[in-house]
Amino acid sequence: MSGPVLQNNIVGIFDSGVGGLSVWRELIKVLPGNKMVYVSDNAYSPYGPRPQSEIVSRAVEISEFLIRNGAGIIVIACNTATAAAIDELRWRFDIPFVGMEPAVKPAAQSSKSKVIGVLATKGTFMGRLYNSTLRRFATGVRVVEKVGTGLVDVVESGRADTKEGRELLEKYIRPMIKKGADHIVLGCTHYPFLSEQISQIAGEGVTLVDPAPAVAKHTFEIMEKGGLVLKERINQLEQTKFFSTGSVENLKRVARTILPSLDEGFFEHMD
Repeated sequence: MSGPVLQNNIVGIFDSGVGGLSVWRELIKVLPGNKMVYVSDNAYSPYGPRPQSEIVSRAVEISEFLIRNGAGIIVIACNTATAAAIDELRWRFDIPFVGMEPAVKPAAQSSKSKVIGVLATKGTFMGRLYNSTLRRFATGVRVVEKVGTGLVDVVESGRADTKEGRELLEKYIRPMIKKGADHIVLGCTHYPFLSEQISQIAGEGVTLVDPAPAVAKHTFEIMEKGGLVLKERINQLEQTKFFSTGSVENLKRVARTILPSLDEGFFEHMD
């Protein structure tokens, strides 16, 4: 049976907030000719503590919005939403969905100490995809799991460099290092925005593993196969339309750390 048929060259992207911008940052590198639409569902952030049924409902509503706005492929730039909703979305909609998967495989294969840390949400750890990946690729490797409670809020509110943010990270990262982890998997798309602070705590010799580049590459490959990669580069500052279900200010702030000159007119509230 053949997969969904790509009919549109616009890339839809969504997350519970600004974390998915770590994936968008990679997508604009590999698809510089394609328009994109990004939705931050920050009125419902964080997804981690919410019931699966509510996350699925949000994912369906946002996917419908993205498709109405021309998306022919949707990147679920959120580990929690991927774990909760990707099967439902693929069943409901006849377009491809690309999800997030904690990068356990490359971390396990590269680890010299045979101990890796995984920092993720409770929803990700409970998901079928994560546990299937563990069974397939983490045999013979000790996996130290930590639920990063509070870290999404730290990123969303711009408190990464505060004492509170540092103390939270110390609480999650130190036990991994103490147990010998030489790779730490960033299992939530918000966490790459904490990379500098995590690296300072973890110290030299510890590699942070961000799945975003691999997700962008996979998205490119699906679109290339469908003949929808546009070769002519467009102005990056006009490439993406941003929507937020809550305040747009955090979205603007973080997006502008990636592209500082992003125009005000490309940010809107999603009704």
